Amino acid sequence: MARKPKIGLALGSGGARGWCHLGVLSVLDEIGCHADIIAGCSMGALVGAAEAGDARAELEAWAMGLTRGTFLKLMDFTLSRGGLVAGKGIADVLGEWGLDCDIGDLPRRFVAVATDLQSGREVWLQDGPLLPAVRASVSLPGLFSPQLIEGKWLLDGGLTNPVPISVARALGADVIVAVNPNAKPTGRVWVPERGGDLWDGIVEGLGSILPDALLGSEPDGPPAPQGTEVVNASIDMLMDYLRRTRLAADPPDVMIDVDLSGLSVMSFFQAEEAIAAGRAAAEAAADDIRKALEAVL
Repeated sequence: MARKPKIGLALGSGGARGWCHLGVLSVLDEIGCHADIIAGCSMGALVGAAEAGDARAELEAWAMGLTRGTFLKLMDFTLSRGGLVAGKGIADVLGEWGLDCDIGDLPRRFVAVATDLQSGREVWLQDGPLLPAVRASVSLPGLFSPQLIEGKWLLDGGLTNPVPISVARALGADVIVAVNPNAKPTGRVWVPERGGDLWDGIVEGLGSILPDALLGSEPDGPPAPQGTEVVNASIDMLMDYLRRTRLAADPPDVMIDVDLSGLSVMSFFQAEEAIAAGRAAAEAAADDIRKALEAVL
């Protein structure tokens, strides 16, 4: 009897844009594309962990209910651990749905991709406690603090493998559907993150631990990019180059590109927009997904 082909998902990085994975997954359900292997990077790791643990509906309801204020309450401001916030809340929410467990105990195969701060190498977290693994994978430099796991300080996996196609393939996937939340119009990387994102809230939080003089004031003329915007745009440039380089060598069977360039990577409370964009992109790719599945069945 022939072996049933294994379907793999590679869910990419993108900060708040990664909520688009929830919309993609809903369409995959509708067309009968149920993943056996899930490789997630950054927010793809958060959503992928929920999917692998059968808690996607709970995560989506939680994400849709977030406001700027409620999300800021999850953020524990710090300047002593390599980031503006420790970032436990966004990953620890998984524990509310019974996912404070070992990765190997999940119903489906799951890997979170992170980056070793010391060596700069890609790290695949496929066993051990789930919550620290997800925290490590979502540790966006300049915003969330690195996560210590087995003596190594780990950062966002997007720094080394923004869309972890290679991980899903190495784990035995026969068909790979990949999702890139960071698709961009040609020639545009930075989009000003003012008005509705987290920067104002972060400034308010830092105001409790920094003197006003260090926070600075707004100069005359067009609004200048804030510190986190510069960091995030720079990381976007590097990750986009890395993504294209890796895709040239190891493309998936289907790539779903989601253009959320108008949405800040920090706007975690705007899940509805990201989910809708993910759903639309997956619907546009539905025929390609069906053909890829038919080719191996």
